[in-house]
Amino acid sequence: MGSEAATRFFWGDSPEEEEYYASRGVRNRQSYFASPHGRVFTQSFHPVVAEGEEIAAVKGCVFMSHGYGSDTGWLFQEIAINYATWGYAVYCADLLGHGRSDGLRCYLGDMEKVAAASLSFFLSVRADPAHAPLPAFLFGESMGGAAALLMYLRSPPGAWTGLILSAPLLAMPEEMQPSRLRLFLFGLLFGLADTWPAMPDKKMVGKSIRDRDRLRVIASNPRRYTGPPRVGTMRELARLCGYLQDSFPLVTAPFLALHGTEDGVTAPEGSTMLYDRAASADKTLIVYDGFYHSLVQGESPDNSRRVLGDMRAWIDDRVARYAHHANDTS
Repeated sequence: MGSEAATRFFWGDSPEEEEYYASRGVRNRQSYFASPHGRVFTQSFHPVVAEGEEIAAVKGCVFMSHGYGSDTGWLFQEIAINYATWGYAVYCADLLGHGRSDGLRCYLGDMEKVAAASLSFFLSVRADPAHAPLPAFLFGESMGGAAALLMYLRSPPGAWTGLILSAPLLAMPEEMQPSRLRLFLFGLLFGLADTWPAMPDKKMVGKSIRDRDRLRVIASNPRRYTGPPRVGTMRELARLCGYLQDSFPLVTAPFLALHGTEDGVTAPEGSTMLYDRAASADKTLIVYDGFYHSLVQGESPDNSRRVLGDMRAWIDDRVARYAHHANDTS
């Protein structure tokens, strides 16, 4: 689907950002973070008191990663804003190669570096004395779910209270998998083709968004990547899915995995495998019949509220259960 007429913000051309966030009961801050692998654009969302100036007390921190081709600065913010209104301090980072972060657009040839860049920012916030005593959760949507799980595996023991994974990329549907023959032929060029946007376009946006009105909003994101997938990106994402599946038994943290049965971008079987194989004593899998890939941004308002309600119930319950363990985190 082609881009729609652009507006300044996902909510339209007005009001200005500060006024909009205040109307939602949150304060937004934007900055850049110099990671070991490149500069990443970051945002934070905090709940505010009724007057809109003073930051309200928070009950936990949530660190969010977006999906392929997206960023934290458009409709993905709806998820962050909701968590902030529930009483959480939310920190987001555009993944390398996305949004306003460094890197070739949508080139993900080394997911270790991509995950490490965001993780370095998240851990720097986590180490702040104001945040260290609080429960902390990694949140990832789609490819960001794979990145979040990789960040978890690369974190110090006890760093995270739990994981929230929305339609995580842990397994690819057969029709989304890159052609092995095509990857082999490009591989004969000894890496020269790695950054080429030469893989077949799988029309992921149309397979992600069921609500047509929201599809138009997402398609109007001026920072959304619309080119064909890059050779190295598809090679690396296929490799990462296999690596994460092998690593499922290493997952011990509490987690919530959510998936729609009609997801045409990431296979629901990936979330099921994680649930079955993870060593976590506290694990929850919610499968939504008939839902597409984008569970919050792409479904009808009623369906989105249902998913957000499940997310809120889960995280509030885990904060109540595990808050007294937060001081043991790194």
